[in-house]
Amino acid sequence: MYIRTILSAGVMLAMSTSAMAQDVTLRLAHFAAESHPGHTAAVQFADKVAERTNGSVTIELYPANQLGSPPEQLEQTILGAIDMNLPTHGGLDKYERAFGTVMTPFAFSGYEHAHEVLDGPFTEWTAPLLEAQGLIMLSHWEYGFRNITNSQHPINSPDDVKGLKLRTPPELQIVAAMEGLGAATTQIAFPELPNALNQGVVDGQENPIGVIYHYKLDEFQKHLALTRHVYNSMVHVVNKDSWNQLSAEQQSILREESAAAAQLMRDAVLAQEKAEIAELAERGMEVTEPDLAPFAALMGPARERVAEYSGEENMTTFLGLLD
Repeated sequence: MYIRTILSAGVMLAMSTSAMAQDVTLRLAHFAAESHPGHTAAVQFADKVAERTNGSVTIELYPANQLGSPPEQLEQTILGAIDMNLPTHGGLDKYERAFGTVMTPFAFSGYEHAHEVLDGPFTEWTAPLLEAQGLIMLSHWEYGFRNITNSQHPINSPDDVKGLKLRTPPELQIVAAMEGLGAATTQIAFPELPNALNQGVVDGQENPIGVIYHYKLDEFQKHLALTRHVYNSMVHVVNKDSWNQLSAEQQSILREESAAAAQLMRDAVLAQEKAEIAELAERGMEVTEPDLAPFAALMGPARERVAEYSGEENMTTFLGLLD
């Protein structure tokens, strides 16, 4: 547990004459490790909120799934037992299917495109839908594009994916993307993945660069292809009742500092990703950057599966936001 603010007597006196609401302590739980940019951003958020509210709002941080698994944390945030959470779109789509569209394979041309869509029209569309579930959306943070590794051969075209046995998480969007490229998919719990790769149970897997790097999957995988097939990010949400405890001024500060934390995390993830790819190559991985157009051209059936899951109307709306 991390309590970011200790109120001094002087601050307490200043608060008593301020226009702020009563003192509020909010618990923010998330899945990122303490060394991850997601937690670094959460620390900045908590510190800046404490500073700008003169200590009237304290954010307690619970990283690395301290308060339960990601689905449990999100459920508890909706119920109000936890005040704030940083779920992914894949977590949120269990409550509001429109969020499932974000993970449509090859939807975004790059990070800038994804940020532009999510920060603007996507938030305008989905924030009211999420509020109906009891959550206020503050901002989109980061997680990253997913890429394929394998132990068999370099991937330079979709044909190189055909026949590979790849581990995926259970999200339908990712499964559909890999199967659309001709891979055979299997679901293995992430803690068991290194051993499965080592024993050859699967040929490969797919994950953001940071996961591949920090969990040293290059020890079991010779080849990394920058396929960037699915994008995902953490989403900063707060329980609606907790939000309503705050004054308008406090709410404004939280929104501004959430957006600043999002930018910090985005900058950190992008900077680290470039450095991590370079170091993975130095450690012996063969890195390829294939032309993604032929991969995207095969995603018709995968998109149909995502549309069926997310809702045809939702998919139509989402695709209209991409232009």
